[in-house]
Amino acid sequence: MDSATYASEAAVESNHWWFVGRRVLFARLIKSFNLPIGACVLDVGTSTGTNLRMLRELGFTNVTGLDRSPEAIRFCAEKGLGDVKLGDICELPFAGGSFDLVLATDIVEHVADDVAAIAELRRVLKPGGHLLLTVPTFPLLWGHQDVVGHHQRRYKMRDLLRKLRGGGLEPERHFYFNYLLFLPILITRQLMRVLGVRLASEAEMNPGWMNRALLPLFLFDVKTAAWLRPPVGVSGLVIATPRRA
Repeated sequence: MDSATYASEAAVESNHWWFVGRRVLFARLIKSFNLPIGACVLDVGTSTGTNLRMLRELGFTNVTGLDRSPEAIRFCAEKGLGDVKLGDICELPFAGGSFDLVLATDIVEHVADDVAAIAELRRVLKPGGHLLLTVPTFPLLWGHQDVVGHHQRRYKMRDLLRKLRGGGLEPERHFYFNYLLFLPILITRQLMRVLGVRLASEAEMNPGWMNRALLPLFLFDVKTAAWLRPPVGVSGLVIATPRRA
């Protein structure tokens, strides 16, 4: 991401409706794995630490973060969010079968060779371990946030599942989320394109009143998406485990 985008995210991730709601969603799913607090957990693509914050609140004591940006690592250190290593998702600096849980949330869309990235995520998982992966979805939603985030693509679920299976992973659960705001976000991004609006991050479009209004809406969204299985969403989520040889 651009430096300004990191700074913008670092300033808002603790209370922005998007980051708060995602942490609620991820925490609920992770609790269902019934992992001990000493389980080995890896957060790939930590950015400015939103998942590290959530994992700490869940009580995990053996968490490693990884990001390819020294700037992102600096933000995590300044917040006291734990150990973050410098590295690349396509060449993870860990032995095979090292982790009980790997989080790769909104990271593989940044990578030119997402197939190689998925294979690496599979390699470092222990047998029976879990991958929690999210991606931005639907190419028609492509907008300024994708540009400043240096995204390579947005996904359709069937294509993502195909790549995961090709990388030796077995999807157990998958669904779209942020479905309630799909149409408003689509319209907003089209208007931004037409009007030439340029921001460091869409997170800047978040005055206090809007954050207070959108948070309960998004919390309802993430609490219902897993069982409702909506046909569209701004994001997609997959829980996968290593496929047995």
